Amino acid sequence: MITPRTLKGFRDFLPETMLTRQELIRNAEFTFASFGFTPIDTPALEYLEVLQGKGSDETDKQLYKFKDHGGRDVGLRFDLTVPLARYAAQHIEELGTPFKRYHIAKVWRGENTQAGRYREFTQCDFDTIGTKSLAADIEITLVINSLLQMIDLKNRNPFAPFTRFKIRINNRKILNGLLDKLGISDKTTAVLRSLDKLNKIGKAAVIAEMSENAGLTQTQAETVLQLAELSGSNEDKIASLQKMLDGNAIGETGVAEVSTLLQAVNAAGVPPERIVLDVSIARGLDYYTGMIYETFLDDLPEIGSVCSGGRYDNLAGLFTKQELPGVGASLGLDRLLAAMETLGMIEKRSTPVRVFLPFFAANRLNDYLRIAGYIRSMGIGIEFYPEAKKLGQQLKYADRRGFDFVVIIGEDEFAEDKVQLKDLKTAQSEKLTLPDLVEVLHERLR
Repeated sequence: MITPRTLKGFRDFLPETMLTRQELIRNAEFTFASFGFTPIDTPALEYLEVLQGKGSDETDKQLYKFKDHGGRDVGLRFDLTVPLARYAAQHIEELGTPFKRYHIAKVWRGENTQAGRYREFTQCDFDTIGTKSLAADIEITLVINSLLQMIDLKNRNPFAPFTRFKIRINNRKILNGLLDKLGISDKTTAVLRSLDKLNKIGKAAVIAEMSENAGLTQTQAETVLQLAELSGSNEDKIASLQKMLDGNAIGETGVAEVSTLLQAVNAAGVPPERIVLDVSIARGLDYYTGMIYETFLDDLPEIGSVCSGGRYDNLAGLFTKQELPGVGASLGLDRLLAAMETLGMIEKRSTPVRVFLPFFAANRLNDYLRIAGYIRSMGIGIEFYPEAKKLGQQLKYADRRGFDFVVIIGEDEFAEDKVQLKDLKTAQSEKLTLPDLVEVLHERLR
């Protein structure tokens, strides 16, 4: 006998989790489409040269790579952004610019597993390709805000804690400007990777790592951290940054872009306290060049960012001479689900429909099927039990699966040409004609 088991970092999804997962994906698709983003898909496997060296040393180590049956070096995609750069370079003549896309698919990274972090997981990406306009960066912020709000609004409020979240923003030009001013712009990649670990390993360890990996002096490392540890309101931080970066064109541009974005999202109706300028955010991937985003839940910040991204103006340049700047972000679906499980927010329901039809008059199979078909034709999902059993057994099944309503039809109901509707939450029952049943269900299933 083979022991049934899953690989480390890979998971099966039971129905109650999968139903919530699908609901999140539908809400994400609705939000993306409402901003004009269109869906695409790309292969799970890419030529290794497409993937390797496009993220960071860490993602290169985490790549699942092998030779296919044709002897070609291939790899499983580790994110959806690098395949997008290849896709855009290959198809941009037909797509035109600006091109706004969303892509919801699985990616793979052979990394150490922990809470909310797996080796196979789903990303929900949304990006705008072909423009350097700051308006595109502003819109990404608005999509993130709408995405988290839509999760709440579309699910009859089981996701209420997600209305309490913070979108933390920064700009790589601010960090690059400071390093340029310090005369260490050639150390940018190593410094940013160390800075990205500040919340995980602490100040002393980051200074030590900057010294060891980037060759920074104690003073240089402390200056970088002084910028990252700015406190106060967004306005206070911007004022401090303007002083620190005065005279450096790169840094001044980054500060100006952040200031413009904050004013714009406020004008668009996003609560000012929801957007936080956090200069410690570096985003470890090498390809970011401008605005960067991370989103944290107020009730569970330790789970990490549930929606992250930024601007990457040079990524597609690896595949084409045509300039294809881009900006986008990704909803961490699996991390969000892990947060929901931790917060006790997964609804205990393992059925996609909310109405159940028991089968206990054994000689009435065709009548049950006719009635179930009529109810479905009226736009209401209903599950019919496949075996004629005692009603009590079937009601236990209905309760275990999480149905809200049971439509009971025995010989008495058939004789009266009526059905009995039982509300499993209140235990109340009422007899109705079929047309009245449909009307009542439409009202109660809203």
